[in-house]
Amino acid sequence: MAERLAIVDYGAGNLRSVAKALETVARDMGRELQVIVTASADTIAAADRIVLPGVGAFGQCAAALRALPGMEAALERRVIEEGTPFLGVCVGMQLLARRGSEHGSHRGLGWIPGEVVRLAPSDLLLKVPHMAWSPVRLTAEGAAHPALSKLDDGGQAYFVHSYHFVPADGTQLLGTCDYGGEVAAIIGGGNILGVQFHPEKSQAYGLAFLRHFLEWRP
Repeated sequence: MAERLAIVDYGAGNLRSVAKALETVARDMGRELQVIVTASADTIAAADRIVLPGVGAFGQCAAALRALPGMEAALERRVIEEGTPFLGVCVGMQLLARRGSEHGSHRGLGWIPGEVVRLAPSDLLLKVPHMAWSPVRLTAEGAAHPALSKLDDGGQAYFVHSYHFVPADGTQLLGTCDYGGEVAAIIGGGNILGVQFHPEKSQAYGLAFLRHFLEWRP
């Protein structure tokens, strides 16, 4: 039976591009994968893998996610209690934090302790947002992570963001990029991964990352 991967549709994300990239990777792997874009908590509760994308402001995305009936509880149960492999992308990764400070203070999911704060590059010539291809360097924890250990260290990924995740526990920082200072590119803990870059826009590196996510069995 095909594995079911659910992409959470809360009106904040490049959903079709993410779905297409995952379908392409699964096909190249010769793997049966049913990719479902859904706003249904019941569908999330039955998924084998879950992806939370996101484009926009932290507070708006958090409110939109919580506006879906039963969605936050279904995610909590499936991901935290039952250990379903989970990937957050861009703002979907930022929502894993306890709090985001974009346009006020907003509560996140709190699955990975930390805060989301505005980028403040030390080089004043660097513009915010960070909208560029940047190399992703794995930390020691990232290089040892089963979903990342075969990933090209220093591979180029595409970023578009003005805020970044500062994890409270350094061991949950798995990959970084340099944008006038260290910026979290990959975070994770247990069955949870989050990336600040857009895998669906990151060409060979992004597709390789998605392949490793699909192969990963935490």
